Amino acid sequence: MRQTNVGRRRFLVSLGVTGVLLGGLGVNPATAKSNSSPRKRNFRTHLRGDEEVPPVETKAQGQLLVKFDDDLTQFSYTLIVANIDDVFAAHIHCGPAGQNGPVGVTLFGGEQTSASGILAKETVTEPNPGNVCGWESIEDVYDAIQSGNAYVNVHTVGTPSGEIRGQLG
Repeated sequence: MRQTNVGRRRFLVSLGVTGVLLGGLGVNPATAKSNSSPRKRNFRTHLRGDEEVPPVETKAQGQLLVKFDDDLTQFSYTLIVANIDDVFAAHIHCGPAGQNGPVGVTLFGGEQTSASGILAKETVTEPNPGNVCGWESIEDVYDAIQSGNAYVNVHTVGTPSGEIRGQLG
C-alpha cells in the first residue's frame, strides 16, 4: 500500500510541476489541450526534377516561400530557381504528391528566360479566374496547401509539363 501512495504522490507532484511550467508560459493547464494551435501562415518547398510526375533528370532546382496574411485574403511569395533554362511558366497546381493536377494560381508567365536567383516575387490576391481546382478565394488556396493538396512547378520549353516540382503543405 505504501508503494501505491508513493506512486500517487509522484504523479501529483509531476502534475503540479507541469501546471506551474504551463502557467509560467501563459498556458492554462485546464484548457491547454482544448485550444487549437494558431494556423500556420508560412510554407516552403524545395523544387526538384525527381518530384515531377514522371520524374525529370535535371540539375535545376528551386525554392518557393509563401506567406499568407492573417485574414487569408492574400499571400506573398518568392520563387527562387537555379540552373534552369528556357522557363516560360510557374504555377501552383491542385493535386496531392505523386499526381498531376490543373493550374490554380500563376506565379510566373511571360517571356522565356534562363534564371539562377529570384524568378518571381509578388503578392497574390486571388487564384486564376475559372481555375479547374475550384479555388475561388485565397482561403481556398490556403486550405489546399494546408491539406497537402497543392504543389508548385516550373515549366520549361524542354519539359512543358514541368522540369522541377515541390509539394506544398
